[in-house]
Amino acid sequence: MKQNKLFAAVALILAISAFQLSAQDILSPYSRFGYGNLRDQSTSAQRSMGGVGYAMQSGRQTNAMNPASYAAIDSLTFLFDMGVDLAYFSGKDGSNTAHNWGGGLDYITLQFPVGKIMGASIGLVPYSVTGYSFGDEITNGAYSYQGEGGINLLYGGIAIRPYIPGLSIGANIGYLFGTTRNDNYTIADNGSSAIFERVVEVKDYYISLGLQYNLKIARDKRIVLGATFAPGKDLRGKTYGIKYDINTEASSPDTTQVMKLQKNYTLPHTIGAGLSFNIDNRLTVEADYTYQPWKDAKFTPLEGFEGNRFADRWKVAVGAEYIPNSRGNWIQRVRYRLGVYHDRDYIKVGENNVKKQGITLGFGLPAPASKCLVNLGLEYCRRQAYPNPLVKENYLYITLGINFNELWFWQNRLR
Repeated sequence: MKQNKLFAAVALILAISAFQLSAQDILSPYSRFGYGNLRDQSTSAQRSMGGVGYAMQSGRQTNAMNPASYAAIDSLTFLFDMGVDLAYFSGKDGSNTAHNWGGGLDYITLQFPVGKIMGASIGLVPYSVTGYSFGDEITNGAYSYQGEGGINLLYGGIAIRPYIPGLSIGANIGYLFGTTRNDNYTIADNGSSAIFERVVEVKDYYISLGLQYNLKIARDKRIVLGATFAPGKDLRGKTYGIKYDINTEASSPDTTQVMKLQKNYTLPHTIGAGLSFNIDNRLTVEADYTYQPWKDAKFTPLEGFEGNRFADRWKVAVGAEYIPNSRGNWIQRVRYRLGVYHDRDYIKVGENNVKKQGITLGFGLPAPASKCLVNLGLEYCRRQAYPNPLVKENYLYITLGINFNELWFWQNRLR
């Protein structure tokens, strides 16, 4: 009965979350291009370690970045992890500056065992997020650009430890869905004004594969090799343009063009690789590399909207976690986390690439008399184009994750 009620509660939260994730406002003018700013499906604990996860193998943390990690869960354990973030944005373009706040629900995941050598996970995580608003005066008028929305990934995954010591393999099968809206406002000095809106609606499946190999190199030392692959694909869904002539109250929206996404909009394949080093389950250090060949991806423009140019994306991240004593007092059981990353983004603005660099810090705070953790993190990052810096963006994120770790399958036989 307890399990049924918990499953019902989780299902309800996932359903509600489906309408919330894409509402995050990331406040970035660069999210105007392509599908918006990409996310890497990391939890709050992983974000505090620079966003690493390909070689992360823990029975006490969910890890959607590599589905092979699900097999590490204990046969009696149930994990439930939900995260939110708050972002402070500071942007500068020449002499123009802007400051704002944003944030919202980030992700929700759960993980549970399926027999002695298998584990599974279900979750809802962001794939990309769009949110911006800016404008300026032009000859005989003014313009404004606004955008919102994003693409979410609802996934289910399973992993198994085959009869090869240290090896685990897994797969996620998911559903990409969401809507992005890009609005161009033109306001003339003579009083006429119009809105041109581009809407992209995505409804498609998504697959990612992963493996991990755990190698014990000493009594209290081990390394884990991790790798993931998500094949590229044509997207399914549709995109269309709408023109609003707002000079008169009687005017109605006019759909200017409708286009199927298939064969016109594509996603490249994604390759991820990581290496982690663990000492006595107290110190973990990991380095990750992500690569996506976006340069040849398709993003066919609608009439009246400018085209997008993409560049191959790569990201390097390094993170560490230290636990003084997992069986000690409360202070000794706190998890201390640190990380850095460098991300060469997939979008291009004219002849300029875009890069994002960040440093992270976090703490895993144990709940009294429980294995549950409150994951609190800070992340500072800077995004700008190069060689011409264009808009310089600075962010300070505060992330909060609640990780429930329960012996859900334990049957107490005492009466």
